[in-house]
Amino acid sequence: MRLILCSFLVVFYCSCNQSAELSDQPIVIEEDKNTTLVDQAVDLSIVMGKFDPSAHDDFVLIEKKYADREGLYLQEEAYSAFKRMYKAAKELGIDLIIRSATRNFDYQRGIWERKWKANQNADKNIIPKANALKILKYSSMPSTSRHHWGTDIDLNSFENSWFGSGEGLKLYEWMVSNAADYGYCQVYTAKDEDRPDGYNEEKWHWSYLPIANKYYKIADANMKDEMIKGFDGSEVAEEIGVVEKYILGIDKSCK
Repeated sequence: MRLILCSFLVVFYCSCNQSAELSDQPIVIEEDKNTTLVDQAVDLSIVMGKFDPSAHDDFVLIEKKYADREGLYLQEEAYSAFKRMYKAAKELGIDLIIRSATRNFDYQRGIWERKWKANQNADKNIIPKANALKILKYSSMPSTSRHHWGTDIDLNSFENSWFGSGEGLKLYEWMVSNAADYGYCQVYTAKDEDRPDGYNEEKWHWSYLPIANKYYKIADANMKDEMIKGFDGSEVAEEIGVVEKYILGIDKSCK
């Protein structure tokens, strides 16, 4: 029966996936007493960004007043929480502006491959692992980004220095003190002995934990480095240990 269910999941993925195959091998998903294997297959497709947020019932379009451009999506619950947080901050003269939200596999692949080619153009002798590690300072491999999940947002600036003084410092200090009240957490803090690996600090990146922690657990139980494929440089994912160091390498207070 288990083999039949796994085979069914492969067929299910092929029918849902509009961008790329999840894996060439059947995916065995850890069983959960509260969900079916099909439910978990759908969840894993979100974890890996293999879906279209504009066509997904749980995702909603972000109003332009909250973002720097149109066309951004979040999971509805995460968006509702953000709007409450936005209102509270606005009352104190703090403007929270979403710069990036949901990014599916194809979107993330575009970001990754632009950087991959730029690094190759800058250094003709750069080896694949070095190229990947350079990008991984701040950008995720496709299939591994928390932005796939519809739970994570980037706010106001992509420069840590902006959050060090003036308007940026005021915003950051408010988020550190208040974001948890709305379910949000800064997942990529400064590296230390508790978080020695993974992305560099990102003061702009905040994650809605009530949903994100569910996907984190699914990734922890089911994601393997060999499942990461379909883009330039994916062959070094296993050598680097992307799942353990990057997907799971977040601040312990956000787990």
